[in-house]
Amino acid sequence: MEQPTETRQRYAYFLQIPTRWMDNDIYGHVNNVQYYAFFDTVIGDYLIRHGGLDIVNDAVVGFAVESLCQYRRAIAFPELVEAGLRVARIGNSSVRYEIGIFTAGYDAPAATGYFVHVFVDRTHGNRPTTVPDKLRAALAKLFMVSR
Repeated sequence: MEQPTETRQRYAYFLQIPTRWMDNDIYGHVNNVQYYAFFDTVIGDYLIRHGGLDIVNDAVVGFAVESLCQYRRAIAFPELVEAGLRVARIGNSSVRYEIGIFTAGYDAPAATGYFVHVFVDRTHGNRPTTVPDKLRAALAKLFMVSR
């Protein structure tokens, strides 16, 4: 089955993230490791601002258990990253986010990937637990069929 073309319209939430001089590597483009920071930033921003997550005091938080990034086109400082976010799956204790990294003037992403959180209870030895209702409700707003 052919994969759908990725565009901005396939993402439900966007966060602008400035690149920094230090993000560029010796080859003159943003180093691959920075893309995972972009992924983590858009997810964390959404969970805190729209899901009410208190990363310091909440008993239940998300731990990253899996991620992947596919690079499609180089970006470089001082470009502004526009990180698109959608949710592909919400399970009992896990969520699979899908992320597109865009820049101004492009409808196609510079990179795409996914990130999986398993929600754990910090007060019970970081054991997996049900996604809290407040987060589940916020995440449901990002649910989009990715395939």
